[in-house]
Amino acid sequence: MGWKNLSARLHCYKDVSFHSFILAGVAVLTRNSVTWGFLLLALAAALLAHHYQQPVWKEQSYLYETFSDDAGRLMYRNKGDVLPVDQVVAYQDSPLRQANLDKIQGEPELKKQWVMKEDGQVMMLQADFHYGLWSLLPAFVTIALCLICREPIVALLAGIVTGAFMIGQFDITDKVLIPSLATPSAAGILILYLWLLGGLTGIWAKTGAAQAFAQTMTRHFVRGPRSAKLVTWLLGVIFFQGGTISTVLVGTTVRPIADKAGVSHEELSYVVDSTASPIAAVMAFNAWPAYVQAFIFVPGVAFLATEADRIAFFFDSIPFSFYAILAVFGTLLMSLNIFTFSGRRLRNAHQRAAKTGQLDAPTARPMSSGELHKVKVPEHYKASIWEFVVPLAVLLCIAVGTFVVLGTPKVNWAFGTALILAASIALFKGMTLEQLLDGFGDGLKSVVVASIVLMLAITIGGISKYIGGGLYMVDLLGESVPFWALPVILQLITMVIAFSTGTSWGTYAIAFPLAMPLAWVIAQDQQLANPELYMAICFATVLNGSVYGDQCSPISDSTILSAMTTGCDLMDHVKSQLFPAGLAATAAALLWTVATFFAQ
Repeated sequence: MGWKNLSARLHCYKDVSFHSFILAGVAVLTRNSVTWGFLLLALAAALLAHHYQQPVWKEQSYLYETFSDDAGRLMYRNKGDVLPVDQVVAYQDSPLRQANLDKIQGEPELKKQWVMKEDGQVMMLQADFHYGLWSLLPAFVTIALCLICREPIVALLAGIVTGAFMIGQFDITDKVLIPSLATPSAAGILILYLWLLGGLTGIWAKTGAAQAFAQTMTRHFVRGPRSAKLVTWLLGVIFFQGGTISTVLVGTTVRPIADKAGVSHEELSYVVDSTASPIAAVMAFNAWPAYVQAFIFVPGVAFLATEADRIAFFFDSIPFSFYAILAVFGTLLMSLNIFTFSGRRLRNAHQRAAKTGQLDAPTARPMSSGELHKVKVPEHYKASIWEFVVPLAVLLCIAVGTFVVLGTPKVNWAFGTALILAASIALFKGMTLEQLLDGFGDGLKSVVVASIVLMLAITIGGISKYIGGGLYMVDLLGESVPFWALPVILQLITMVIAFSTGTSWGTYAIAFPLAMPLAWVIAQDQQLANPELYMAICFATVLNGSVYGDQCSPISDSTILSAMTTGCDLMDHVKSQLFPAGLAATAAALLWTVATFFAQ
């Protein structure tokens, strides 16, 4: 914000009256004042929480696959590693039982311990904590500032500083940012989205391959905005791996086609985002079932006893993924220019692009710069569609093939190979190394801001998890609720958690271990005739509520990447998809409530 942005905003109003100039300037300065005032209040609240709010310790249990090795030692598997089980104590003797945690003053001496239940089940107990309502403060500050000042970097930094102050850590750079960013996940994001993705799209722009592909697709398949959006929707369904891989692949592929066809960036980013995670929840031939099944074990429940049982349960619950089904179907309707369920913002964006040719709103600030969209093909270099198709085909084959063979898509391998292949083709056809590196550099420039936002999102997500934001939200749920109300309660809680933290998979790790046992207890206490059906409905609400929150959150990596790869303003994308996503979530809530009565 400030005078530089004030000048930019006033420039947008050069054709209106002097009175409008004054109103625009006052609006910018008012927003600036509100931003600073809100930030100061948030930091003051964080300091108060640090000094006066004591952590509330909660017992958490984690079930791992345990077995005895050749030497008779008890071992367990965690994230692919085989580790020894420390001394096992009886559950009743553990200081990490909730009854004992309620008695302690300060921190418990142990934070985790292996225990054995009376039925012989070995599990790890862990003492986690939250700060009550204060645990939501960093996420609330981040979301609020995203909406107030429309500056994701400012909002994320404010949330990080607020969370750091809450835990009494005032060395933000050395003790908060650097440890968070010096992790394999942060390094992976830097390599993939800054170097590989940015470099690949930069080379495609330099060689003219993206433009050649767009022209070919336009000439043979795309006849206008509707067919361009339909192609985008179909690609989103085909790339059903979900999350960031789907978002990146679809967004980078269709952007030049949709721009040429005159599709507004709000519409395009919505189609890309709304066919990423939702379709992965429905067409679950991906990494999702293997990841989720680890969190849904409930002792004594026969149909969740083994990993194979839990994966089968995942697929059995797919017909109840009402939000994902409605989100994908609603996106198809909008792609066909049926805006009945899409909301005013998407409808207005469509009309603006159709009447004026403006793909962005006048005040929009797209997340990718113009480097990738300026044709800078060297003279005498003839662009070919195959320079786009061949690297893209190799990218998809490696991503899907590694998933089939190894069980997880090696996205870095896929993008790295595609980048090398695209560069090799360009050099072989006569482009100089200097020209190639110039295109590579332009690609890096176009995604550097979005990469910073992604890395800050990792930090705020880690802080929110550390101070127990998700744990507090789940802890609000009491055990005495009507059976028909639990699915919607779980939906709302997971929506808030995922929206606040920007991650669906992180929400699964928090919510499933608590939601599934609770659903089983309610099914037994209220004597439901079909508890497995009821559990499947509750499972689907957690899965889909998390998808909704992740999809709509301005600090979610998939939301950010949808805006980045399609060239849309982040907050324009967030605001425009809230109505159709919210409508689908409301309809899903009604369907889940009705479905619970079939479990009686």
